[in-house]
Amino acid sequence: MTGKNKENYNENYINYVKSISVKTNEKRTLFRAFWVGGLICVIGQSLRLLLEKVFFITGDELAGYVSMILIFIGSFLTGLGVYDRIGKYAGGGSIVPITGFANSVVSPAMEFKSEGFIYGLAAKMFTIAGPIIVFGVASSVVVGLVYYFIYWVF
Repeated sequence: MTGKNKENYNENYINYVKSISVKTNEKRTLFRAFWVGGLICVIGQSLRLLLEKVFFITGDELAGYVSMILIFIGSFLTGLGVYDRIGKYAGGGSIVPITGFANSVVSPAMEFKSEGFIYGLAAKMFTIAGPIIVFGVASSVVVGLVYYFIYWVF
């Protein structure tokens, strides 16, 4: 392919992609993501205050309970099919909080449950979230070792 033909081919491809691409209203999309993500965070903060003031839970236990409750809510809403609709409406605003992580683990598991417990449910559950878990655990081990050696050396 010569230079002129290659340029023409690239322009045709770019025009084709532009013609079939979905046009989005960026301001509306950003606003929806902001308010839905903010609402999820407000729910998390409300749970934190409720557990702190009513049940007198503090410290790391409080953070753990709030995280578990939010993960449960995200998983439950995914199971009901509600979280997918929230995700279509809010976009990135529903993905960023911990409920989005729960959704990314539960969705593939639900989609492939017909393939059986091991090959469908267990194997597909970590298809999307697996790399996040692996890199998160690996980096926490490295940071832990650094702190361990700093503590014993200095």
